[in-house]
Amino acid sequence: MFRLKAMAIAVLLLAGLGHGVAAQPVPVGPQYDSTHVYVTSDQLDPFVASFVATFGGQASKAAGMDVTPMPSTTIFRAVTAPEGLLSVFAFQTPIPYPFGEERTGYLVADMDAAVAAARRAGAEVVVQPFPDPIGRDAVIRWPGGVNMQLYWHTTPPVYPALATVPENRVYVSGEAADVFVRDFLAFSGGRVVTDDRNAPGAEIGRPGETYRRIRVTSDFGKLTVLVTDGHLPWPYGREITGYEVTELGATLAKAKAAGVEVLTGPYSTGDRDAAIVRFPGGYIAEIHAPRPQ
Repeated sequence: MFRLKAMAIAVLLLAGLGHGVAAQPVPVGPQYDSTHVYVTSDQLDPFVASFVATFGGQASKAAGMDVTPMPSTTIFRAVTAPEGLLSVFAFQTPIPYPFGEERTGYLVADMDAAVAAARRAGAEVVVQPFPDPIGRDAVIRWPGGVNMQLYWHTTPPVYPALATVPENRVYVSGEAADVFVRDFLAFSGGRVVTDDRNAPGAEIGRPGETYRRIRVTSDFGKLTVLVTDGHLPWPYGREITGYEVTELGATLAKAKAAGVEVLTGPYSTGDRDAAIVRFPGGYIAEIHAPRPQ
């Protein structure tokens, strides 16, 4: 209900209903996977306006609904941008546990098959599948404490491909990193793009040092695993999504004009120029642009 009602509004208000998602049990496509953002009621519209002003795209109108298995009420807005999808929630009631701890919603073509695959791969199902008027969803947890939501639609949505695919940024300990990556790859059918054990520490606020960075790709999209000892200066570790743009400077200028605060950067490390920003309402994100190689 939580994820599915949200996406139903997105489908109806933004893209319309469609058909034709392939009958596969786990990934469908990165354009169907969204970051979950929680804000207070007074910050809902300012946040959405600032995000659209920064990245472009469009947002659904605010709609009140019950989106969890237990009675609750939230105001919801969906945001579609060329760089990714958001589900934005402003709860009017206390948020039932463990909702609010999940970072990403992943569309799957078969909920039972996806949950079974997650279990086989080593995930814990922390919210068992539950019905929604337009489908079903569940919440899973990976080694390292990473919560993700799975959702399925009775009528599959059809969204256009993204201009750039955002990266899900996951911070885990050295003790959990290999197990998390192994299990997520088994679930997603993805692959490791790079495993850099000497990535620049400036990427996590520790210039002059190194750390391990693993980049993964799958039909869910991109996932970057930042393996650290937990000694992270603020705000590193608080950003859960990284957005790729063509020109970082131009994007940051639009963001600042829309009331977005640049917390760190811009800085250059390896293959990208990057900054970490905070939107009205408190949502923290990384924004980066590729550097010529």
